[in-house]
Amino acid sequence: MSTSTDLKVRAVRAEDFPQWRALYRGYADFYEVEQTEEAAERVWSWVNDPGHEVEALVAEDGAGRLVGLAHYRPFARPLSATTGGFLDDLFVAPESRGSGAADLLLAALRGIAAERGWSVVRWITADDNHRARAKYDQLATRTMWVTYDMTPGS
Repeated sequence: MSTSTDLKVRAVRAEDFPQWRALYRGYADFYEVEQTEEAAERVWSWVNDPGHEVEALVAEDGAGRLVGLAHYRPFARPLSATTGGFLDDLFVAPESRGSGAADLLLAALRGIAAERGWSVVRWITADDNHRARAKYDQLATRTMWVTYDMTPGS
């Protein structure tokens, strides 16, 4: 396993697709979400389109292997009249967990948020995602907000 001294975080590049796809498949598998190739290709097109709101960071080890990813975007916060950043997806390959990749990805996102003047970086995770929650508890404040999903239509 590589350590954080062997890792760097950078924006995703077009040539990263095969490695990004393997990581994103691992993320979908972790949450037991069926993800079609069409859906993954759509997300890939978003993160490679400078005009789209979704962006991606990757953690790369010293051998050039991608070991983690983060997808994020800005969101409006009308009550505070500010813009925040939303972390949609954060994933580190199982064999690289404990390497510091998650810390580096979150630190990079914190830096981006500061540069852009975002008022907060927010994300959600599964209640039973205990390992990730232990990490998040070290780096962020757990809120008391309960999340709901409503299906569009009637």
